[in-house]
Amino acid sequence: MVGLEQELKSKVRKLWDKFWSGGISNPLQAIEQISYLIYMKKLEDKDSLEEQNAILKGIKFKSIFEGHENCRWSVWSQYSSDKILDHVRDVVFKFMRELGDKDTLYSEYMKDASFSLPTASLLIESVNIINDMHIKEQNQDAQGDIYEYLLSELSTAGKNGQFRTPRHIIQMMTELANPEYGDRIMDPACGTAGFLVSAYEHILKANRKDGISTLTPAKKKILDEDTFYGYDIDRTMVRIGLMNLMMHGITNPKISRTDTLSKRYNENGTYDVILANPPFKGSIDVSEQSDEFTIKTKKTELLFLELMYNSLANGGRCAVIIPDGVLFGNSNAHQGIRKMLLEECRLDAVISMPSGVFKPYAGVSTAVLYFTKGEPTEKVWFYDMQADGFSLDDKRTSIEANDIPDILESFKKRRNEDNTNRKNRHFFVPIEEIKNNNWDLSLSKYKEHIYAEEIYREPEIILKEIGKVHLEIGRDIEVLKKLVE
Repeated sequence: MVGLEQELKSKVRKLWDKFWSGGISNPLQAIEQISYLIYMKKLEDKDSLEEQNAILKGIKFKSIFEGHENCRWSVWSQYSSDKILDHVRDVVFKFMRELGDKDTLYSEYMKDASFSLPTASLLIESVNIINDMHIKEQNQDAQGDIYEYLLSELSTAGKNGQFRTPRHIIQMMTELANPEYGDRIMDPACGTAGFLVSAYEHILKANRKDGISTLTPAKKKILDEDTFYGYDIDRTMVRIGLMNLMMHGITNPKISRTDTLSKRYNENGTYDVILANPPFKGSIDVSEQSDEFTIKTKKTELLFLELMYNSLANGGRCAVIIPDGVLFGNSNAHQGIRKMLLEECRLDAVISMPSGVFKPYAGVSTAVLYFTKGEPTEKVWFYDMQADGFSLDDKRTSIEANDIPDILESFKKRRNEDNTNRKNRHFFVPIEEIKNNNWDLSLSKYKEHIYAEEIYREPEIILKEIGKVHLEIGRDIEVLKKLVE
């Protein structure tokens, strides 16, 4: 697991053992409770940071804890074991749940949220772990690291095709799509909202000069309230995604509990950027399935691709992770969705990833598709990723080999570089060739492999060497016979 020191891993594992023994055996419930606690700490961290900024600017500041001083992490985390659990459950959690306007999605999905840590000892240990992580505004990776490590410990993780996308893969896809201020950005199966967080940070970085944001308050309000949209079918994941975005500074995130494959969703032509890693497994009840789909299938990985195509505005772009089977499947549905992506979109890139990228959750082989809606494809850029900076076993330890920087650089320069040699890591394939191969998009169909020529010695030389060996063996036998006599 990346990002957590060995000592902290041990503490999180111990915390999970306590969850299990305390009756919290559902992985999402465990993550949800951890999220609440991290959010409680981040509220004070953020409040303190805003107070410092107000002092520097010489403006008035009103703390969110005004009148609720006992809801500060620094205050209640020092309470004794006989007081802390009741206080957090009945006072602090109630305060956290009621933050923000009443008509926000956060307010809606926090209505039935409950703080369910069963014992004071479990709460105190959780507090200690979070304090050890020093989770402050400048360390945004910590929550994701906790999710990832908790999930890596659980045999039930990924049973519905749900598993967390590694952060560095999210960042690579965000760089490819290059979301900009003014784009409306969506993830149709957002989970913890990792893609939306990455897009937000990407836009903030692009609108910063000398470390200071160049966005006006009006533009920042638009960025916070009318830019990021996520959907998930699990109410718990919706709450986690909402808190994740709020902890990263988005004041009014739009995360909804909606099955985007169902009749209840219709956002056709709405979004400028889609970033996603939708569930690979499972199927949908035909009676619930949206009437918008033209591809006749129950396979969610194919339906999500058409959903994303439908949801994009003309000129909109999408980076999505798909299982390899989508690239070469022979069914009418498989061929139909590939034909759609190639004829109705400009399929800019197919990046084949090694099978270990999603370990320890799954060993499935995957690829990233990047496409732009509204113009046909002339040629497709393929890249054969062989390393992503981490070992491809269950441990996923950091290594030097990493193709991601080259992927991003080569993609930017693809039109100005020689991409004709199919023995290289990256190359173009014209649309006519793909069409003649039943719209097959698998890298192996087009990549030329380099076979090293084996150089063998001449038979006469080998026979002479064999003869010499036999002669030496014969001499050794004669010596042994004389010794025995």
